[in-house]
Amino acid sequence: MIWHFLDSDFNTGEFNMNKDIELAQNCKSDEAYFRLYRWQPYCISLGANQSFDDIDLAKAKTDGIDVVKRPTGGRAILHAEEMTYSVILPLNYQYSPKEVYSLISTALIRGLDLYDHRLAESELESVQPNFPILLEEASGVLCFASTAKNEVKFGGKKLIGSAQRKLNNIILQHGSILCGTFHQKLADYLNTEAKSKELLRDELSSRTTEIETILNAKVDYGKLKECLVQGFEQEWQIKWK
Repeated sequence: MIWHFLDSDFNTGEFNMNKDIELAQNCKSDEAYFRLYRWQPYCISLGANQSFDDIDLAKAKTDGIDVVKRPTGGRAILHAEEMTYSVILPLNYQYSPKEVYSLISTALIRGLDLYDHRLAESELESVQPNFPILLEEASGVLCFASTAKNEVKFGGKKLIGSAQRKLNNIILQHGSILCGTFHQKLADYLNTEAKSKELLRDELSSRTTEIETILNAKVDYGKLKECLVQGFEQEWQIKWK
């Protein structure tokens, strides 16, 4: 298997989602990709089956925040102070999609450990929530309001949110590694009443955490990127082309 690493740096939400789809559509049976990227401007992404009606599009536009659809499932995410990853690989790889999900999360934890040993306490969620029931709750519009099995948490709070989809014979998985707290402002852009927004803000604050919050220090994104690449390489035992 030929592994490629792509450092895409800052791009718009539309570019970032289209790039993941492009890689998946053109991925050959003997190659795979690990990509890291960020968002400029900040962007709200919605799950593939989520309605734009959930978002106050006028406020987002006024505040200079993009709104796009992801090719994967899940609910709304405000991409801001984060490092985003994507992995694209063929289904004929040696692992099943579930094993790929777990292995990616484990590799990300290894990278976090390399960045700062205090982050080695990150762990995989062991329980799969009942998503049909969760989606009926007020917080169901928020992707980071719940943690899926094998997603990464720290101190019981979600640190990395991920989503996976099969596109023909290719697995596409991407996710957000939370670095700062700006993602909690997502509630401000939801089409709901003020009281509900306040409750949703509290829920995001209580159910998520970020590298800067854990370490009480600003993130060195360059160092974080290098550590994630190294962690991925070590865990998957690969060499980059």
